[in-house]
Amino acid sequence: MLLILSGLPGTGKTTIAREVARQTGAVHVRIDSIEQALRNAGMRVEAEGYRVGYAIAEDNLRLGRVVIADSVNPWPLTREAWRSVAGRAAVPHLDVEIVCSDPAVHRARAESRAADIPGHVLPAWEDIVRRDYRGWEGERVQIDTAYVTLDEAVRRIRATMRL
Repeated sequence: MLLILSGLPGTGKTTIAREVARQTGAVHVRIDSIEQALRNAGMRVEAEGYRVGYAIAEDNLRLGRVVIADSVNPWPLTREAWRSVAGRAAVPHLDVEIVCSDPAVHRARAESRAADIPGHVLPAWEDIVRRDYRGWEGERVQIDTAYVTLDEAVRRIRATMRL
């Protein structure tokens, strides 16, 4: 299965992805890590990080692994590209949008985070709120981290995945 986590920076995607991966043994494909590695190699990064992520995810899905795709995934185009990865690997996918509906909580989290990838510059709050994050069309699981604990979020995802 491909678990596709999406949402603005600072909502808790990576924290949730790591815990689901720890509990299930899933492969965690984090686009921030890929993009920073490309930047560290001197590349200008636009869509390349996602393309590398798609390839890594597909390889692991074909090996029978559960893969967690961790990215902002801001547009219908990128959402459909992740679904296509699952389709090519002939596995099911689950779209999960992570939101934080309380702007004060979201801002506090975003401003108190520390980068955990060497060289990675986290977006400022102003960058997050101005981000081109397009609305969803279609089915997804939505988890609001303003009101749901990490354990509850992971439990809900695992129950939906049946893992």
